[in-house]
Amino acid sequence: MIIIAFFVLHWQLSVFSQTFFLHRYAAHRMFTMSKGWERFFYLFTYITQGSSFLVPRGYAVLHRMHHAYSDTPQDPHSPRNYPNVMKMMWQTKETYDDWAYERKEPEARFKGGYPEWRFIDTVGQSWMARVAWMVAYTLFYVKFATAPWMYALLPIHYVMGPVHGAIVNWCGHMYGYKNYDNGDDSKNTLVFDFVTGGELFQNNHHKFGMSPNFAARWFEIDPTYYVIRVLSALRIIKLTAGQKIRYPAERALPAT
Repeated sequence: MIIIAFFVLHWQLSVFSQTFFLHRYAAHRMFTMSKGWERFFYLFTYITQGSSFLVPRGYAVLHRMHHAYSDTPQDPHSPRNYPNVMKMMWQTKETYDDWAYERKEPEARFKGGYPEWRFIDTVGQSWMARVAWMVAYTLFYVKFATAPWMYALLPIHYVMGPVHGAIVNWCGHMYGYKNYDNGDDSKNTLVFDFVTGGELFQNNHHKFGMSPNFAARWFEIDPTYYVIRVLSALRIIKLTAGQKIRYPAERALPAT
């Protein structure tokens, strides 16, 4: 039970960091926060993602490209362009590395507006730190694992951030239903997305890219949005005046 609890906790905290801080804040700026809270969540993201830490700069540029070129040949991670999920994610890694390590210069429209903390980025991207996290996860399993099958979960801890990305980018454009005709392959895979914290409402998100709530219909539940509402009520973050998701789309209020 300790191993299962550890796996679920790591999964949920890591995916929360990915959807809340990297996606909704760094890539889209759906809300604002003070510099102090930004540093807190930056560090929180590093700790929860550990060996698979994703630099906000690299994530934001990659994700903005995905929206601009959704399911076209220029999309950095569209299932339409790859025969399997492994090939898609390897190419995603190559493109992400270009932006995260500043090997290439992105288009001007994809730059800026994302948080940066060079010290954490440098530590998080170093192989010494990544290996240290992997060793820590392994030692935890050595201490608490009670059956050999549990070790099958261990590699997922090592690459948890990319695993989340693979699930969202592959399943969210391959399986499920559509609320809107976006001209791409985006779909809603789950009606209660407890797996990726709301990220599998891809069809809704591609229609209302600046809505902090990824759920559109009465039966859809985006758990991260409720955390956002609590953080907003506590004045830790401030929701910006943006889109409010509606179903059907014709009921939508224009962005202000």
